[in-house]
Amino acid sequence: METKKKDKRNTAEKANKMDIKKMTALAMFSVIALTIFTAESMIGPIVPIPGIKLGLANIVTLLVLVLYGPKEALFVLIVRILLGSMFGGQMISFFYSLSGGVLCWLVMSLISALLKKKFLVLISMCGAAAHNIGQILAAIVITQSISVVAYLPVLMLSAMITGCFTGLAAHVCSKRLQKILKIYFE
Repeated sequence: METKKKDKRNTAEKANKMDIKKMTALAMFSVIALTIFTAESMIGPIVPIPGIKLGLANIVTLLVLVLYGPKEALFVLIVRILLGSMFGGQMISFFYSLSGGVLCWLVMSLISALLKKKFLVLISMCGAAAHNIGQILAAIVITQSISVVAYLPVLMLSAMITGCFTGLAAHVCSKRLQKILKIYFE
């Protein structure tokens, strides 16, 4: 009887330690994503077309999706969008980022589950396209004009290029991070 109580206590302690380690890792990823997002917004656009960015913070979302799962990736995404909008002082960007980010997360989560978390470049490209679609939907609601849809082909082309880049970066990082996280967080 006493042994069963000890086993339950040990199991609970291990689960609690895992939760703390996981929360620590997710907080770390949230800070990294926010830092990348802030740095990218300070650099400015890479091309003289409004709304086109590399989306480097999505590398972190994709990494968390692959390393931890969709629920954790959504947490990091929401934290980054909320704090990024607050620090940036532009709450209108919150709606664009949220609609694009959540649609991106949803598409990446579904495709990741179908492909067993392989093909990060494809997952990232689909996520980038979904992000742009989400932002166009937000623009339609905010501007109350369907004419912004004309901008979608340009955004889709940029999504393929930037999605490929962020997917490759996430692929390289995931290989290295799996080893590092195993050492520090397990």
